[in-house]
Amino acid sequence: MDMVIRKATKADMPQVLELIKELAVFEREPDAVEVTVEELQKDGFGADPMFTCFVAEFLSEIIGMALVYFRYSTWKGRTIHLEDLVVKEKMRGKGAGNALYTEVIKYSYDQGVKRVNWVVLGWNKGAIQFYERSGATIMDEWWQVEMDAAGMENFIENN
Repeated sequence: MDMVIRKATKADMPQVLELIKELAVFEREPDAVEVTVEELQKDGFGADPMFTCFVAEFLSEIIGMALVYFRYSTWKGRTIHLEDLVVKEKMRGKGAGNALYTEVIKYSYDQGVKRVNWVVLGWNKGAIQFYERSGATIMDEWWQVEMDAAGMENFIENN
């Protein structure tokens, strides 16, 4: 397959947002996406970009994307977080996911970080097996914790 993996451009963000929405449907959260094209463009391509995005392109169509950003670990120093990696459903199984994943790992290595981390849903057995085959460690004793905007507001009001 003649596929190109490249850094995304500002002009790619409408297609990237469509992939994000497709991922939300796959993850059983179809109404959870709040980010807009304008926010992606501003946050990823402004004076101080908050993320780097890679896209997989086939026949001039973006068929997949991986979005990463830097974090800081008190144990390791600079790390990279892989926020999302998604391939259009009709293009899965053709190597785009592996190519994007490889690009993220190479980019992270080239950046000199000591760790790349991400989360995976427990029911996504195919992804878990893929990550394990690649040498990644699934940390099943660590739990992801988050608080949404309503939770933050409630916490602040009550403390």
